Amino acid sequence: MTDQAPERRRKAVAVRYDAAGDAAPRIVAKGSGLLAERILELAQQHGVYIHEDPDLVAVLSKLDVTAEIPEILYRAIAEILVFVYGLNKRMKPGSERGRD
Repeated sequence: MTDQAPERRRKAVAVRYDAAGDAAPRIVAKGSGLLAERILELAQQHGVYIHEDPDLVAVLSKLDVTAEIPEILYRAIAEILVFVYGLNKRMKPGSERGRD
């Protein structure tokens, strides 16, 4: 997730969810300025979906790295994860959409 506001330093927060090992999504990286740029660069290099939402980034950036996402934010994060999982499914080799 990223905050694209030009009048402020760019911020980025990376979130991961491992259904087998995590009770909730976790913050795995966060930063502003050059660190945010590096987080985004790595995400792009690894094909990680980047969601731009300045309000969500503002809230998530207050959490510590490795912290679980608070329950109050589950719905927002869940909607993003459902979208990302859908993208991954469509892009998967052998799927109907993956063949387009």
